Amino acid sequence: MKNAPSCSKVSDRAVQCPCCKGFHVIKNGFTKTGKQQYCCKSCQKRFLACYTYHAYEQGIDRDIISLTKEGMGIRSTARFLKISAGTLLSRIVLIAESITPPAVPSGKTYEVDEMQTFIKKKDKRVWLIYALDRHTKNIPCFNIGTRTNKNLNFVLKTLQNSQAKRIYTDSLKNYKSLIAKKIHKVTNSGTNHIERKNLTVRTHLKRLSRKTICFTKSFVILVCILKIYFWG
Repeated sequence: MKNAPSCSKVSDRAVQCPCCKGFHVIKNGFTKTGKQQYCCKSCQKRFLACYTYHAYEQGIDRDIISLTKEGMGIRSTARFLKISAGTLLSRIVLIAESITPPAVPSGKTYEVDEMQTFIKKKDKRVWLIYALDRHTKNIPCFNIGTRTNKNLNFVLKTLQNSQAKRIYTDSLKNYKSLIAKKIHKVTNSGTNHIERKNLTVRTHLKRLSRKTICFTKSFVILVCILKIYFWG
């Protein structure tokens, strides 16, 4: 940027900045492969008019989030975006790391349930343990692992620290010792909303569907996909 005087100005509205959508753009030298590079004088971002590798195009992360939430698999998304599956997996991890869990409001009514799946082999069973806000249908927190008190408590403590008004669960025995009796409720129709959410999640995410050839190979990728699906 210090050598800006040596840059030549682009003709009127010839190139638009993909970041700020401005037209105050100047030519800014060439890349190693000989492609023209541009610089926006408004937001100081550099960019190319045409990228060889589609993974570097503007808005690719937004497309990955949208396609993931629509239920497209890894290889399907990679084919659609014209990038490699390895690059897509790396981007998914980076996107998930940038997502922060939402704030848990106090005084709400929640439903908690577990959804069974597996990683690599059907012998390696894990459960998606998560909570659902009964009124907003938002997911305040989730955890993945076996149905031990430690993994269940990761979700339940988050709800109890937010002073939950009521927590509905199924008849799993572990809940009785982990949730205070005054806010714990077990009824036949108490988890109807989260059971419906289970069906929606299994329909959207192929890796969680029953009787399918799609499955998760990595615990990390499963966590990242769920973070993008719930909070992206």
